[in-house]
Amino acid sequence: MMIDKDGGPVRDPRQDPSFDPVGESKRLLRGIRTATLATLTEAGAPFATLTAIATDHDGTPILLLSRLAHHTRNLERDGRCSLLLPQGGRGDPMAHPRLTLVARAARSQSPGARARFLARNPKAQLYADFPDFSFWRAEVEAAHLNGGFARAADFGPAALLTDIGGAESLLAAEADILGHMNADHADALALYAEKLAGVKPGNWRASGIDPEGLDLICGDETARVAFPTPIKNPAESREVLVELAKLARG
Repeated sequence: MMIDKDGGPVRDPRQDPSFDPVGESKRLLRGIRTATLATLTEAGAPFATLTAIATDHDGTPILLLSRLAHHTRNLERDGRCSLLLPQGGRGDPMAHPRLTLVARAARSQSPGARARFLARNPKAQLYADFPDFSFWRAEVEAAHLNGGFARAADFGPAALLTDIGGAESLLAAEADILGHMNADHADALALYAEKLAGVKPGNWRASGIDPEGLDLICGDETARVAFPTPIKNPAESREVLVELAKLARG
């Protein structure tokens, strides 16, 4: 699949018209918590490893890396990297969707990036403050989706990432929104996960919110609830979360 002048995919008329490559890619980006990270060695050879991942409000991947690791030293020398986010599941692994990102990584001192990562990966709080660990943002330069047979697409970052312009009040209120939902509306979160995201019942908690959706975690499981339309502020978040609860109960 080709890329149009705005960085979005150009649809192949032979593909299933129900195939939504951007929507599927956003789901994988926001829903997967473990990715393969490929970096470049000093000799220029590819070096792949496994790493935990979270996303910033706009969808940019966030990593927590130790300087003792080969891949971190590779990134310090050359920030070019690739991330593979596979859905996995039963049956033929090649039949499940996976998203490949081409990116350029750099250290981040953003408190927001730290908070987003630790909310998504709470076990990482045990070592996040070790002196050799640091947070990194992997700025996406290109994306490739393999959604299974005859379901592939290539596109630029503008199509994949979330526009957070004008959503400053929503992002600033994220901790309060999540705290309120987790403390007072655990039943609604469980309904979102089971009825709207289609995952198993459990003690689901909200780990992040952005203009396009709500991220949920339950142990090592994750779920993503996409909003019907983007939101920009806390008032709109309350409205959409109430409407989604009504929809889930219905």
